[in-house]
Amino acid sequence: MQIKRRIAIFVCAKFKVGTLLSKNTSFMITKKELKSISSLRLKKNRKELGQFVAEGTKTVEALIESGLAPSALYATQESDLDQVTLVGQKDMERMTLLKNASPMLGLFSIPSEPSLPTKGRVLVLDAIADPGNFGTIIRLCDWFGIEHILCSEDTVDCYNPKVVQATMGSLARVYCHYTDLNIFLSQSDLPIYGTFLEGESIYETSFPENAMLVLGSESHGISPAIEALVTCRVTIPRKVKQGPESLNVAIAGALTLGEFCQ
Repeated sequence: MQIKRRIAIFVCAKFKVGTLLSKNTSFMITKKELKSISSLRLKKNRKELGQFVAEGTKTVEALIESGLAPSALYATQESDLDQVTLVGQKDMERMTLLKNASPMLGLFSIPSEPSLPTKGRVLVLDAIADPGNFGTIIRLCDWFGIEHILCSEDTVDCYNPKVVQATMGSLARVYCHYTDLNIFLSQSDLPIYGTFLEGESIYETSFPENAMLVLGSESHGISPAIEALVTCRVTIPRKVKQGPESLNVAIAGALTLGEFCQ
């Protein structure tokens, strides 16, 4: 018994708290780890550290299945994934960057960004501010086969925890580029379609295979500077004269992308 006790003490002293000893290892999370994860709430820290947080079992598993390798995984229950650190519910509640803690949280490296697209179907987002809407739009692009989204520099960060959660893993398959839209669009040879309250019906428009589609902000729509670069105005026709002034940008995006990608 004394020998076994000494071995146990040696093992505990050998590895620091939070170190992975096997496939699923149960340990308390360290203050350093908590501070590091919490710092990723801010865009500047995500950019500086080159990491982002994904929460939720389905989201984490989908990112891994798409080829993203986690630098750390934490869960409140046993998992089939390799090298998962098991933590208590209270620790997970301290770690979460969302309103409610999920059973699993993963740290991932931000992938390198490819070159800006010059052909194909490209979605352009002008000042989209709501994380949930942006996450849904990324998922829609994944559904319709759009690989590239061009974002204005004031569009919410695609690695914002709420955006990541809303994508349900689609973030790994869609590239989000942040750039000066005014400069890029003015130099592009692709036709630019913009969504407005008035314009040609999306159901009567023949969208080419190489084109850009612009969605404007939830509050103000497409900005005047970008509107001036639009070559074709399209709209989702109303069925009634009286009704809502506009549609949620994610809903409008779903309807328009369905026609844009025909």
